[in-house]
Formats: sequence, C-alpha cells, structure tokens
Amino acid sequence: MTAASGIAGSVVIADHSFEITGKDAAALGDMTAHFAPGTAVNVTYLASESLLARVEACQAAQEHGFRPVPHLAARRIADEVELRQFLSALRDVGANDEVFVIGGDPAEPHGPYDDALALIRTGLLQEYGVRRVGITGYPEGHPHIDDSALWDALEHKIAAATEQSMQVSVTTQFGFDAEAVIRWIELVRRRGIIVPIRVGVPGPVSIRRLLGYARRFGVKSSAGIVSKYGISLTRLVGSAGPDRFIDALARHLTVEHGRVLVHFYTFGDLAATAAWVSARKERI
Repeated sequence: MTAASGIAGSVVIADHSFEITGKDAAALGDMTAHFAPGTAVNVTYLASESLLARVEACQAAQEHGFRPVPHLAARRIADEVELRQFLSALRDVGANDEVFVIGGDPAEPHGPYDDALALIRTGLLQEYGVRRVGITGYPEGHPHIDDSALWDALEHKIAAATEQSMQVSVTTQFGFDAEAVIRWIELVRRRGIIVPIRVGVPGPVSIRRLLGYARRFGVKSSAGIVSKYGISLTRLVGSAGPDRFIDALARHLTVEHGRVLVHFYTFGDLAATAAWVSARKERI
C-alpha cells in the first residue's frame, strides 16, 4: 500500500479518544478547551477503584460534554450479580451506550468470566442497552498468548457482538513501531475485518515512566524499536511525545486501511496529552 497524500494526517488525529481513571474525573472540566464535545473518554477498570468511582467518572465525562466509554475487566468481575450491578449503574446515569471489554490482569479469574469473549457472550451487555463494544488488538503480539489464539479471539469477539446487533471497534495496545502497526492493520483487513481501529498511542510522559509501562504490559522496547519513537536507551531523561509515531502513521495510512483513528493512553498525565493534542491540531 502506498502513502496517501494529504488525507492521513488529519484523519489519524480526527475523532481521537483518551483514557482516564476515576481520580482523573476532577480534571475533566479543564479538558473542554482541548478536546471537542463528544470525544470518547475511556474510564479504566482499576482494582483499586470502586464501582462508584468508575460510575462517577462516567457521569463527569457526560457533564462536560464527552462520551463515556467504561471498561469492563472480565476476570475482575466476581459474578453475574456484580456485572449486573455495574451495568445497571451505568444505565442509571446514561453511560451504557458503549463499553470497552477486556480480559483484565488477574491470571485466575475472580468469577465465571475467563475472558472478554465470555463476558460478551452472556448477552447482558445488550440486555442493559449497550449498542457499541470496544475490544483489544495486539499489533506486536501478547507476551503470554500466541498469535493464532489472538486472531481467533479477535474474530470470535467481533462475531459474538455482531450477532447481538452491537457495533464493534478495536483499540490496540500501545507500541513504539508505527510500521508494525500498519502491517497489523493490513493483516486485519485481509482477514475481512472492516471494523474501525483505534491505534493506541502514549501521551507525552517521562521516558522512564513510559518504558516502565512498556515493561509492565509486555510492549517491545528494544533499542532499535524505541529509537524510531525518538527514545535513546542511553539517555533516559526528559519526556517523550508521540510526534514521530503519529507522523509515521500519517505517511503510511491510505483509504485502503479503512477507518483508523487514535486512542491516547494518558498514564496519569491527562493535562500533558491535552496540551499535545491542542498543539497538534494547530499544525493541521
């Protein structure tokens, strides 16, 4: 596929989304100057935060004109009662239109849901009014799951949600190699998967912190890979932004790649991501 002229730079930044935790909710009022009304705000499912904190974060996102997308971590949910309780609370505040379903960190599930697919197959999302479901993609693979299993899971989750008349999108794990992401998107499309893809991108954050998250999530971070992103492993001072990564996506994306957008992982520094997005928009 050849690089598009003109369109990709604006497309890749258009309709972006970003991620917060419950404690970030208080800062959302300051974000309205940087993010457009209707911007999707993913609310993570942290073990250290209560159901109430997650719901209140979704409510805050709505109150400031954003579109809340609460996460559901399958292996962290103890039973159907807990799942229904969360979905009911989301519906009560009008934050049940779209959810993002992940497996979650625990090696052993806390309840009956082994993975995101099991949760989708319950039919409870549709029962509580969910119309759109986000699922995870892994352009550079997963440290504990082989590639064939990842492809099977992706296809089965899309099929299960589609059978329940829910729209599906895929948000990828973050990485440092835009070319690897492009190759993965091309493989997705060759498999006949046409759902929108949001490419996970780290917001500006300290280099040490960013590499720490990479180790935690099994993201490839060899010297050669991170150098493409603008990081030197011999000089771990300062911060790193996604400029090179976004520019590389813009150079390679074409209409043949389908609908491809960006999702920002803010890693606790929402203000830095917001400032970067505002500055980037001014360049387009």
